[in-house]
Amino acid sequence: MSRPLLKPLLILALVSLAAMVLSVGTGSVSVAPGQVLAVLLGEGSNLQQTLVLELRLPRTLSAFATGGLLAVAGALMQVLLRNPLADPYVLGLSGGAAVGALLAMLAGLGGLIISGSAFAGALLATLMVFGLAHGTGSWTPSRLLLTGVVVAAGWGAVITLMLAISPAQRLPGMLYWLMGDVSYARSPWPALGFLLLVCLLVVPLGRSLNVLARGPMQAAALGVAVRPLEWTIYILASLLTATAVTMAGSIGFVGLVVPHMLRLVLGNDQRLILPACALAGGTLLVLADTLARVVIAPEQLPVGVITALLGVPTFLYLLYRSR
Repeated sequence: MSRPLLKPLLILALVSLAAMVLSVGTGSVSVAPGQVLAVLLGEGSNLQQTLVLELRLPRTLSAFATGGLLAVAGALMQVLLRNPLADPYVLGLSGGAAVGALLAMLAGLGGLIISGSAFAGALLATLMVFGLAHGTGSWTPSRLLLTGVVVAAGWGAVITLMLAISPAQRLPGMLYWLMGDVSYARSPWPALGFLLLVCLLVVPLGRSLNVLARGPMQAAALGVAVRPLEWTIYILASLLTATAVTMAGSIGFVGLVVPHMLRLVLGNDQRLILPACALAGGTLLVLADTLARVVIAPEQLPVGVITALLGVPTFLYLLYRSR
């Protein structure tokens, strides 16, 4: 990667690191940045080590991984559809993944089966949206967006039905999880590793994605294998969404806001936008989760509430501009 592309990524990486230090140090017991660094180096008191290493750092890394996964998935969907309004949450991918994960939970399953069920739900939602939007002709971005909104509403109805027939003792946790919450996230390392792997995979495809963003006919004329590339985007976006939903529940609008804002600042080169989305999306969700923890302390808000408050006005503004 050339030096002009590395400079913005380095800046975003430093901002991400600062956001994570802020998140780890913020709470009912404040920990100064110097103390956070000392704990990471193996120093500090036992209380500080427990607070940082066992409670706050895993949650912060989980928020970063979830935000990065959703932002990269949104950027891929926007390239595929050539529409800045595309987003896993708006198009129903998050809803499909949530239904798959909830079904596995209600069946008493766990671990990889929940992740596999979430991926199957996200992939099914993707196929439904594109199949219904295509119909007997060809889909347009506005038709696809409308179909995605309707399918997302359908998944919401299915989720409501599942909640209505679920055992009462499981409802509080399920409801909080559906609103988007990273407080119960498990080890963040698998999600972080998957995010890094996807970024390493898609960056070499950056030139092909830049051509595909101009339209499938132009991409085919320039020698891009359009159909395999589109299927790769479908599967990667579904996997990214499923992993994020499995980790933190249904969190909306990260995949909408982050890619759009980065394109306004950095341009449309996917070799830069995709890794930048991983860093900026993670930073956004880390800051949102920090705000959710302190805004009504000692109570905590689901982080999905904060992202919705940011995302809904942005979505309406983009919809107004694209009329």
